[in-house]
Amino acid sequence: MTTPKFLFLFIFLIHFVTMSSRADLPGTWELLVAEAGIASMHTAVTHFNTVVLLDRTDIGPSRKLLPPHHCRVDPNDPILKKDCYAHSVLLDLQTNSIRPLMILTDTWCSSGQFLPDGTLLHTGGDLDGFRKFRKFTPCEPSNSLCDWEELQDTQLSQGRWYATNQILPNGEIIIVGGRAANSVEFFPPRKEGAFEFPFLTQAEDNQHDNLYPYVHLLPNGHLFIFANNKAVMYDYNTNKILKDYPILEGGPRNYPSAGSSAMLALTEDYSSAIIVICGGAEFGAYLQRSSDTPAHGSCGRIEATGENPVWEMEDMPFARIMGDMVMLPTGDILIINGAQAGTQGFEMASNPCLNPVLYRPSEPLGLRFMTLTPGTVPRMYHSTANLLPDGRILLAGSNPHFFYKFAAEFPTELRIEAFSPEYLSADKANIRPVLVESPEKVKYREDFEVAVTVELPVVGIVEVNFASAPFSTHSFSQGQRLVKLRVTSAIPDVAGKYKIGCTAPLDGRVAPPGYYMVFAVNQGVPSVARWVQLVV
Repeated sequence: MTTPKFLFLFIFLIHFVTMSSRADLPGTWELLVAEAGIASMHTAVTHFNTVVLLDRTDIGPSRKLLPPHHCRVDPNDPILKKDCYAHSVLLDLQTNSIRPLMILTDTWCSSGQFLPDGTLLHTGGDLDGFRKFRKFTPCEPSNSLCDWEELQDTQLSQGRWYATNQILPNGEIIIVGGRAANSVEFFPPRKEGAFEFPFLTQAEDNQHDNLYPYVHLLPNGHLFIFANNKAVMYDYNTNKILKDYPILEGGPRNYPSAGSSAMLALTEDYSSAIIVICGGAEFGAYLQRSSDTPAHGSCGRIEATGENPVWEMEDMPFARIMGDMVMLPTGDILIINGAQAGTQGFEMASNPCLNPVLYRPSEPLGLRFMTLTPGTVPRMYHSTANLLPDGRILLAGSNPHFFYKFAAEFPTELRIEAFSPEYLSADKANIRPVLVESPEKVKYREDFEVAVTVELPVVGIVEVNFASAPFSTHSFSQGQRLVKLRVTSAIPDVAGKYKIGCTAPLDGRVAPPGYYMVFAVNQGVPSVARWVQLVV
């Protein structure tokens, strides 16, 4: 007679433990913008603390109008010949206000990277954007004049759709791959034009898993390039492959199979670079348009600069496709967004993965992953994630449909959110440093000083780390990089500040020229960043 009572108590306890565990998970979420007007497919943070968000131009009306008399007229547009809707916007992080920007040519599945002067270079796309270079020169948020500029005097040697950009040690941009473009080229354009890159042909399969290749600049000056399940070390100056890496088991990892990749923080003598690649779809899910084929949860980790590198394998807590790997100021990696089944493509994924995961690279194998507080907004195909200067992660986009579609199980997503890792929790406020002094510009190898204040006395080393502002699209942050500087101990002065001596990165192989977010990190808690321009 007592069984039902005990059964009820058992069910209650299970429910209580489940809810308590959810409540105790680290990290918090907040809504920044209820309706951005566009679903961002490509996102980048500028050194003026604004965010450029981009969609494509051939989708018909967005939810954001252009200013009066700024309509785009295109007789070849399949949907709107006269388009008065914005397909790019600028977010002001101070006010969370949105300003429409005008993009003229199609940016669907394009690529981007910041130039050394802070200008965002944007390349390729579909249709009339196939061979286009565009620039966005950012300005103060109070200035409403900065907008997209379509370059008229130069164009890509080959059309680039689903390509990857990476800034090089001398400030050039290399543009790698794209659909039917198994080659590389540069900006500023070289007179030779495009260079054939047979590796991309070898990595291709019948569902084109060599698109949006993962490109990382190694501190030896060469490139680590990964496509499908293969990787090489590439000398872009001689157009030669210097090393073939072992195959990464676990299926294809690039578009459309939708894993993600990041290079761990460069530190100490900067001679070692470790690459991590996680997740991906089952081969064939894209060809079969299978939205319920379970994703992979494996991660491979390799020391790309090692003598005889091999992949070290481990599993994430959740299988995931279309996850974004965001390098945090601490050197940990946040894995966020995506789905647990299907593949990239319109309406080809299901079971959204709402739990972010923290990857802690310094922990031993088997203990590196920590599950974080789940969100409530599915962010799958065409979503982005970017590190902000205050240490939060900006989440935007998700449009699993060819057009904007709001009456669907996974609707077009116009909300912009921010996720705050545990290091921003209230109980860590008294050890969070405030970066009160730092130079606006530093040269390579230059010794310089920063100053911080902290509520509690400093114990141990306060790190000073340079974080790049990458171009986030299709589950990969192009140009993402974190460099931990050589620092001295924090010395208190009479004004209550701590002075920290720093040495700038050695050269452009360690950190290419450009603007970086400078974070002071005290006991794993980062300051709000200040921007610095690293120059030759």
